Amino acid sequence: MEAASGQARAGRFSTPHGDVVTPIFAPVGTQAAMKGGVTPAQLEDVGANLVLANTYHLHIRPGEDLVAEMGGLHEFMQWHGPMLTDSGGFQVFSLAKLRKVDEDGVTFRSYLDGSMKRLTPESSIEIQEKLGADIIMAFDECAEPYDHAYSKAAMERTHRWAQRCQEAKKRDDQALFGIVQGGIFPDLREESCRAIAALDTPGIAIGGLSVGETKEEMNTVLDQVNEILPKDKPRYLMGVGSPEDLVNGILRGVDIFD
Repeated sequence: MEAASGQARAGRFSTPHGDVVTPIFAPVGTQAAMKGGVTPAQLEDVGANLVLANTYHLHIRPGEDLVAEMGGLHEFMQWHGPMLTDSGGFQVFSLAKLRKVDEDGVTFRSYLDGSMKRLTPESSIEIQEKLGADIIMAFDECAEPYDHAYSKAAMERTHRWAQRCQEAKKRDDQALFGIVQGGIFPDLREESCRAIAALDTPGIAIGGLSVGETKEEMNTVLDQVNEILPKDKPRYLMGVGSPEDLVNGILRGVDIFD
């Protein structure tokens, strides 16, 4: 962290492809390409510093092995700055009608051809290591925000999966972020913050927001978790990036948005 004003922070996070200067909004290239035909050169022209791609969708098509054969995501996309991949955890929420969760992982039915696809903490890390982003996410379960009992079960599973992700990780040039879950419930969010912080990952993501709760509820969660999370590590608010949310998030100590 290089400067602070209230809860707002300015910082710098080093990666093999350059520094991520925060606070920052990361454009999303779900399948390693921007919608609307925006090119990597155009992203550079507008000052983009970090780009996000989606592990599950790249696993479905074109596949992580092909991306690896082509030199990893940076060469595949021709983006040579820092990159981040999510773990597939959000698809546990967004593709709820096409998946089944168990303690070991999640089985999805492919939206392309109906075939069965399996993601576990170990396979998510393996895929992300083949994709080669600078920042990778622990596999988590993003749950509906208003069911306390299920949010608790999903949160506890997320903690166990985060430990398995740490154990599975082999590459030293990728930064693994743990993910805080817990719906809108203060007791669960506090428990999750402390459990994920205890893993001592290089950064921490805040998941399970912008999934149906109100803006007021989201901001209340941010006020709480950013008081608990370590001050010396970047905080990534997953799946949130409207102009209003950027301002409200920065004022509450968030560093990275998408």
